[in-house]
Amino acid sequence: MQFNNVYENKSVFITGHTGFKGSWIAEWLLKLKAKITGFSLDPPTKPSHFALTELSERIANDIRGDIRDYDSVRRAIFDCKPDFIFHLAAQPIVRKAFKEPLDTVLTNFVGTLNILESIRELQKDCVAIMITTDKVYENREWYHSYREPDELGGIDPYSASKACAETIILSYFRSFFRSNLLNNRHPRKAVTSVRAGNVIGGGDWGLDRIVPDCIRNLEKGEKIPVRNRTSTRPWQHVLEPLSGYLLLGSRLYSEMNSSEMNSIECLKLICSPFNFGPSLASNRTVLEIVQEALKHWPGNWEDRIEANAPHEAGKLNLTVDKAFHLLGWQPNWDFNRTVKETISWYRNAFESKYDKALIREYTQNQIDFYSSTILY
Repeated sequence: MQFNNVYENKSVFITGHTGFKGSWIAEWLLKLKAKITGFSLDPPTKPSHFALTELSERIANDIRGDIRDYDSVRRAIFDCKPDFIFHLAAQPIVRKAFKEPLDTVLTNFVGTLNILESIRELQKDCVAIMITTDKVYENREWYHSYREPDELGGIDPYSASKACAETIILSYFRSFFRSNLLNNRHPRKAVTSVRAGNVIGGGDWGLDRIVPDCIRNLEKGEKIPVRNRTSTRPWQHVLEPLSGYLLLGSRLYSEMNSSEMNSIECLKLICSPFNFGPSLASNRTVLEIVQEALKHWPGNWEDRIEANAPHEAGKLNLTVDKAFHLLGWQPNWDFNRTVKETISWYRNAFESKYDKALIREYTQNQIDFYSSTILY
């Protein structure tokens, strides 16, 4: 039974459901028969995965709202009465954060604070998975992988804003949620953060992201501009970390509602940050991912090194030992499969002339195929 049927008929509140990752997790939760309330701004891109799969017509509530507005956030959460919250809404682009640092910090830090404060006031049990990023770590450009206890930080405003979010998440858990959770008093709130690597997959049209850049240029028959060809990233398909978020959420819910004596000890361990990244072999350069993509959609690339480009990390790897040992989670798709499934989604969409019914079907089929490969 996938995720032990925990999500069936449960109320699930998703922030950022109109975005790339948010729309994919909403689609997956629909397959798990959850009752979904989405809270987000309008889709950030045109086209968008959210619009092409017509999610607004298939979820229980599609709310347009800004996570920087506390009153709107609080009202939406109180109306939803969620059993689960997946907080994905964010300003996720490193280069945009250099241009709009204030908006980035308000969205990523204050927005997270508004969610936490709403959870604190919510008078019911709730599991909340707060999605941050692999870039929360103080990046020292070393070759070994980052572990959850490693120092947080960030040179650029995006990384710093997410490191701040991690700090306030942990503070709220320790100050307001831990005592009720571990002493079995109501209402109980199991709240933790999750950090993923560089996520790719069909339906992402974000700016300054290498795979969407590839697709935009391949569709026009133009060369793909490659800025940082030697930079390495932990590339993973979007369904990989989402499976980790869903697994962690189901495990927290099960342990929180268990009468077993060892559940308290288990909650102490798993109500804490988790990395969800790919295998070490999927840590590849930007140029390698472009070259792999061109195997499935032939075209050409060109070097576009920018002499005065904003700072971006050159090396970044995550270790997922904790997720494996405590949850049994591990990545399922290797680098080649990840790129193949990603480019296949885009080619199918392009060749169907962006037929919404076919795109929705292909998205659902890809979730089914991924689910059939899950090893845990």
